[in-house]
Amino acid sequence: MPAFLPIDLDPLPAEHPDRAAASRPDTGIYSGMHDEPVTSARNDAELAREYISHGELSPKSIANLQKELYRFLTWCREEANKTFQQLNVADLNAYKEFIRNPPPEWVCTTKWPRNDARYRPFSGPLSDTSRRQSMIAIKGLLAFAEHTGYLRRNPARLVRNVRAPHSSRITRYLTPVALAYALAAAEANHADSDAAARQRARDRFLLIAFAQTGARLNEIVGARMGSIYSEGDGRWWLDVVGKGNKPRRLPVPPASLAAYRDYRRAFGLLEQTSRGDTMPLVLSSRTRDHVRVTDEAASEALKAIFQLAASEAAAQGDGDSASMLRQASPHWLRHSMLTNHANGGVQLKTLQDTAGHANIATTAAYLHKTDKERHDEILGSGGKGIL
Repeated sequence: MPAFLPIDLDPLPAEHPDRAAASRPDTGIYSGMHDEPVTSARNDAELAREYISHGELSPKSIANLQKELYRFLTWCREEANKTFQQLNVADLNAYKEFIRNPPPEWVCTTKWPRNDARYRPFSGPLSDTSRRQSMIAIKGLLAFAEHTGYLRRNPARLVRNVRAPHSSRITRYLTPVALAYALAAAEANHADSDAAARQRARDRFLLIAFAQTGARLNEIVGARMGSIYSEGDGRWWLDVVGKGNKPRRLPVPPASLAAYRDYRRAFGLLEQTSRGDTMPLVLSSRTRDHVRVTDEAASEALKAIFQLAASEAAAQGDGDSASMLRQASPHWLRHSMLTNHANGGVQLKTLQDTAGHANIATTAAYLHKTDKERHDEILGSGGKGIL
């Protein structure tokens, strides 16, 4: 049985000298001039900590990187029985296959804390997309190890990336009809206590805000109460911080503003606050201490609404909406907003700025007719000029 021992992968303190190691002038490693390493890492785990510290990453990105590197470090110790210096191309290709379908002893569907004896690194097999992301993280770590002189050769250079299926169009979104079922489910939730009433108002706000602003889950959950504001001209905005710590200002439609005010009233707060209010935007409903809810808790709350909505859609005989809602995640709400606006005539440049896409080609993937619309338009033409 492999030992899943805790590994310290917390970022190094800001004053630690090795935080700046990889940003020092090139030591000639790539040209074959092997000078002294520019890192004081004494083992692979310390090198991984330094790598995590080097990038200006968001807390969510750090957590994802820690998860991937913990898996890899543990595999190196328990399965390969090698250090980074001993790894070769065959080892890395073996790991790439290992994570496709990890052994049962590496898997647990319950997410125990990493310091719990019941913790396991995987919850099941990884998709090709997840395997690709995992190998990108590992290649980045080994490239960093080479750059700092910790490794004199990097076998990851010769390992091919995992090919992940890519769709040229966005398909994971909810139609307006499915969104209506979700909103009805959020409003119909039974509230037999103050905490339940707070949760209903908060979850309704979350659903509407995500569906109308196109923000990502962590962007809204990470915002502050003062992030929703007006400059006195009747226009309301939501300030968020997106990927790469890039700030964006999103328009807040009237329905989102009304849901925000209802939510604040349910928590015993005034309808509106000042722009400098640093209270978390998304609060836990279990306490009145104004504690921020976690990303995972917000996600699970919305998924519960989707399941209730799916049951109602099925009861109404709407199998298409029920199927969508059973599969939906909070990120589908972002896709829904962008898809519905793109197909409603909003300019792609406007949507690109709202979504925070670096490339407008990413935004263009949202511009398409639904399959039903295409089907009806083709058949509605009567097949003129065809046979």
